[in-house]
Amino acid sequence: MSETKGAKVHLVSWSALIAVFAILFAAQAFLARAQQANSSQDKHLDIRSSAGDLHVGNDADLRQIGIPLYPGARARHADDSKNNANFSILTEAFGMKLLALSYDSDDSSDKIIAYYRDKLKKYGKVIECRTSEHGGDVHVNSGKDDSDGSKEVKCEGDNTGNVIELKVGTQDNQHLVSVEPSEKSTGSMFALVYVHVRGKQGDI
Repeated sequence: MSETKGAKVHLVSWSALIAVFAILFAAQAFLARAQQANSSQDKHLDIRSSAGDLHVGNDADLRQIGIPLYPGARARHADDSKNNANFSILTEAFGMKLLALSYDSDDSSDKIIAYYRDKLKKYGKVIECRTSEHGGDVHVNSGKDDSDGSKEVKCEGDNTGNVIELKVGTQDNQHLVSVEPSEKSTGSMFALVYVHVRGKQGDI
């Protein structure tokens, strides 16, 4: 793998798709500028308007994600915006928050998976999935009404690949840990992800 990709979000409603396109467009423009900067400080962009609020940045933190850090793990290229994400959009009709942080560890994938399988239990039933998407591929199947989002998370695609995903929660409010072997001969890479989507009602 040449680089850790950011978590991808798949939504089925038109309002959700429009919101995600707005996020991705702003994120691309922002991250392109951020990568040209020499500073390693947090970089973010905030847009507030009558239509809604948008935040794009690399300023996510573990407290917001709600998942503890694996002992001894190291931030993966902490100055690289591609590996840390804090996206949120809030409008009257739709809201979404996506947080992701990436790390390296000298330990095997099995040890990290066992650790997070235990830590994620507080959020509900933990499922284990497989994917070929690096850094996490979060599928948020938001339906036509708010009640659809209460369905439990599930594995998507053909459920194959060497990347293990631990998922817990509901489709519109989920925690995910993505673990895979390191690019190096030993160790592992993993990403911690939190996604919360709401319709007209509810808070982010």
